[in-house]
Parts: sequence; C-alpha cells; structure tokens
Amino acid sequence: MDLTFTPEEEAFRAEVRSFIDENLPKALKGKRRNEYTSREDYLAWHKVLYKKGWIAPLWPKEYGGTGWNVTQRFIFNEECAKAETPMVLPFGVAMVGPVIYTFANDEQKKKYLPRILSGEDWWCQGYSEPGAGSDLASLKTRAAREGDHYIVNGQKTWTTLAQFADWIFCLVRTDLGRDSGTTKIQEGITFLLIDMKTPGISVKPIIVLDGAHEVNEVFFDNVKVPVENRVGEENKGWTYAKFLLVHERSGIAGVARSKKAVERLREIAGAETVDGKPLIETDEFSRKIAELQIDLSALEFTELRTLAAESKGQHAGPQSSILKIKGTEIQQRITELTVEAVGYFAYPDARGFGDNEYPVGPEYAVGQSGHYFNMRKASIYGGSNEIQRNIIAKAVLGL
Repeated sequence: MDLTFTPEEEAFRAEVRSFIDENLPKALKGKRRNEYTSREDYLAWHKVLYKKGWIAPLWPKEYGGTGWNVTQRFIFNEECAKAETPMVLPFGVAMVGPVIYTFANDEQKKKYLPRILSGEDWWCQGYSEPGAGSDLASLKTRAAREGDHYIVNGQKTWTTLAQFADWIFCLVRTDLGRDSGTTKIQEGITFLLIDMKTPGISVKPIIVLDGAHEVNEVFFDNVKVPVENRVGEENKGWTYAKFLLVHERSGIAGVARSKKAVERLREIAGAETVDGKPLIETDEFSRKIAELQIDLSALEFTELRTLAAESKGQHAGPQSSILKIKGTEIQQRITELTVEAVGYFAYPDARGFGDNEYPVGPEYAVGQSGHYFNMRKASIYGGSNEIQRNIIAKAVLGL
C-alpha cells in the first residue's frame, strides 16, 4: 500500500487546513460534548461546510456530494480531527441520506436530500426499542395500513438528540406473521420517514451519567404516516436497515479523531508525574500507550484497505464490523487511560456538567470522567460488538 501523498494531494490538504482555520467559528473551538446545548450549536459547523459544498463527501456528486476520491476524503477527515472541529451529525448525512438516494423514488429524493444537505431538516434514528437493541429484528413498533396511511404505535429508545429533530427514520413492523412463527424475524419490517410534528409523537428525555441530555425515548400513539413516506417496498425494510448500518459502523471507527485523542493523552501523561517522574516515562504507562498506538495503526491500515476497496466499487460489507469493534474498543481504552492518567482529579467531575463549584485539579482533567462514562456506550450502539463478532464469524469466516 502506497501511503505517499502526491503534490496535488498535499495541495488539497493545505486547502482544507486553511479553510478550517479561517472558517471554524471561534465559539465552537474547545467545546466539550455536553456543552452543546442548542440546535444551532450543533448546526453551526454543518452550515459552514454546506455553504462550501463540503457537507457530504461520501454522496454521489449528482446528489450534492463533493466528488472527492478516497484519498481526499481521508485527508479531509484527518484535518478536521486535527483541528478538533465539531463532528457533523451522522443521522441525516451519513445514515438516512444514503438510504434515500439509493432506494427512494425520485420524488422522495427531491423532497428530502436538499434539506438534509442544508441542515434545514434535523433527523434522528428510530431503531432501538426497550426489547430490541442489538437484537434489532425483534422490534415491536407496529404500523397498520389503513388506506393511504399507516397507523404507528410503539416506542423507540436511546434516540439521540430527538429533542431537536424534525424527522425520524423508523423501522416498524408491518407484517405480524413473525409473531405466529410463519415468517423469519427479519421479514415484515418497513422503513418509514416520519415527521416529528405529527400528532401522537412524544419525546421523553434520558439524562446520561455526565448530566447531558443526549438521548431520549420516543413514543408513538396512533401516529398517522402517509404511505408516500415509505422508502422502498413494504416488508423489505430490513434490507435498507442493513445498508444503513454498514455506513454507520464504518463511520463509528473514528480513526482520525482517535489519533488526535491519543496525542492529547500523551500530553496529559507528560504533564502528570509519579514520584517526580513524568507518567509517560514510566514503564507501565508507556507500554499501555505503545500498545494503544500499535492497535490504532493497525485499525488505520484496515480502514485504508476498506476505502481502497470502495474506490474500486466494492462495498464494505462485513468488514465494517471489524472497524466498528476495534474502533470503539480503542476509543474506550483512550478514555480509560486518560482517567488513569489524571487519577483522583477525574473524580470531582463525576458531579456532572452544570455544577457551580470550581473544578478540582488541572483544566485537562475536567470532563474526563464524564467522557469515560459516556463512552461505555460505544461498544453497544450501532450493534453491540458481540453481534459484530457473530457477523464476522458467519459472513467472513463461514462458521
């Protein structure tokens, strides 16, 4: 694999770096995750990228994508990570958008895609339910066909940022045959696009361990959804759901941002001391960081191989599960080692964001325990890592 960048690619890197430096809003620099409190906070960087035409690097150019090749996308992600720009929320651009331009009809593409790109429509994901998380095919939210509408009843949970959402893309059960054992559990599921302003939808917040309002429960009580909001065929939603999850799992790997996080971890370990010696110079901690960096380098090469295959028209498929497993494990290890590095200074932050007491310890320790607790979810969302290992065993190893 040739990792040497051409002069043209280095020029592109310089262009991206310059653009970020000149256009990243100062108000967003250095903000922690739970300091984003408004819809505009999240959309500020999105709108900057949209204006530039850089909001959807993965989309085909005909639908508003950048037309970048694999290397350009890699460079762009690296530079965004180095500058610590806010992440573009994935639910519209990286999840439902590709489903729509791949499987939806022309009228749906014209209606939804431009508003996803511009940020006019905020999307959230209606997949997980109280009894159907990683075992997603067990979902019970039902949609009964009545003329030119579906009547939806049920509940979704862990719905990220649903409090701001205009639309939710949902998996619903339209064929109840699986309840009597006459169909496979994956059959009878339909993919619906639902306006969050529709009567009968209610959103209940779930406050997470670091005090942030990030996730929610969403309830559907006789919600009337036009049949024209269905993507693709009725009862074929599992096909579209799997397509979306491949995009989601590949993005979860987060290699570029993990590389930046390791840099910060090394800086913290250089500032903390043990018996007058920098922590990073101790045998035990330096070994842990070295092992982390080796695993991260291996993951980066795996991601590059996947991207190279995609550039030749091959889909990521089960390989996305490998990226998801290792990517989230590395993200969790980074937070674990950071809390270990700051030691007891991490503890006071467990009081939660919004406490009016002054933090104890150095500035870099603030927020680390909250981030550690929050990242416990990484190995679960997008399909738990246990499920991903089953996928690899079946689809890759043939077991």
